[in-house]
Amino acid sequence: MPQARTIDEVVGRLEGIIDHCIRTGSRLGYFAALYNRVTQRVKLGIDNGEFDDGPRMERLDVTFANRYLAAYDQLRAGEVPSRSWLLAFDAAAGDGHAVVQHLMAGMNAHINLDLGVAAARTCPGGELAGLAGDFDRINDILATLTPVVEKELDETSFDFDALASLAPRLELRIVGVAMREARAAAWSLAKHLAPLPIERQLRPMATRDDEAVGLGLAVLAPGPLVSFIRRTESPDVAHNIRILASGEFKHPAVPAHLVDGAPAA
Repeated sequence: MPQARTIDEVVGRLEGIIDHCIRTGSRLGYFAALYNRVTQRVKLGIDNGEFDDGPRMERLDVTFANRYLAAYDQLRAGEVPSRSWLLAFDAAAGDGHAVVQHLMAGMNAHINLDLGVAAARTCPGGELAGLAGDFDRINDILATLTPVVEKELDETSFDFDALASLAPRLELRIVGVAMREARAAAWSLAKHLAPLPIERQLRPMATRDDEAVGLGLAVLAPGPLVSFIRRTESPDVAHNIRILASGEFKHPAVPAHLVDGAPAA
């Protein structure tokens, strides 16, 4: 599919992915639902003048989003995306992981690799320094979303809710800290790539992709904490996607025959 040119076009593509995943029961919809929430919050920030340079932030957001959309389109076309995205997509094809693992695997691929590349492409060379303030403001925006995501994860798993009541800041450590660390790594990658011509960016991008695969494997690894969360997690993928997408969309009920027995990816 052609690349998105505006944030509104990005949102349209994401809503299409979410709708498709709800109809087919695909776990690929988990990350798409979260990412659409982030995208719409960035758009609101641009509309409200929260960034130093709104048009530049939209260019960054669209360039960033197009890397995810291209990876998704490659998967659907039977082509090979980046290794870190392939890892996240492969995980979505089975039922062996918790919702939070799917979210973090997607964030790992998109932020640890794609964000730094998008920043360097949006602001090459000496232009990158001027982006630093707005880049940091994205962290502030994401911090406001963390409690919302926590609440939605609570709704998908009773044990996630019970665990949060025992350790109230656990979810913040899982989602918030991982996000901040990934964005710091993304800025470091952007600073490395921005002065380089495109052809010389490929090797450090491949190196970062390998590093993201290692982090993704750690995120997706089984363990007692994950087993505890998954024990009562809802197996209804469409229901879980609707929870993660709540607030931005109003999806009609999906007939059971469209979800039951549907492919997982």
